[in-house]
Amino acid sequence: MSRNDKSPHILNAASNLLGLCFVVLTSLKFLNLSQRTYIDEIVTVALVFFMLSCILSFLSIRGTIKPGGRSEAVADYLFLGGMIVLFVTAILIIFNIMV
Repeated sequence: MSRNDKSPHILNAASNLLGLCFVVLTSLKFLNLSQRTYIDEIVTVALVFFMLSCILSFLSIRGTIKPGGRSEAVADYLFLGGMIVLFVTAILIIFNIMV
C-alpha cells in the first residue's frame, strides 16, 4: 500500500465541503443575513481550511512535492479542522446560540 492512499479521499471530501461552504456563503449574501450574523465569518474559516487541504492533497497526489508524508498529514489536519469548525457552527445554530 502506498503512503499517499489518503490523499484522493481527502481531496474528494474537502472539495465537496468546499462547495457546501460556497453555497452557505452565497445563500447568506443573497438573503442579506451576512451583516446580522457571524456565520459567514466562521464558514469562511472552514472554507480556507478546506481550500488548503485540497491544494495540499492534490500536490501530494501529483507528486509535485514529496508524495505522502508531511503535505498529506497537514492536508488531513486541515480537513479535520474544517470539519470541526462546521460542526461547532451547526451546533451553535441548532441551539440558537448564534443566529
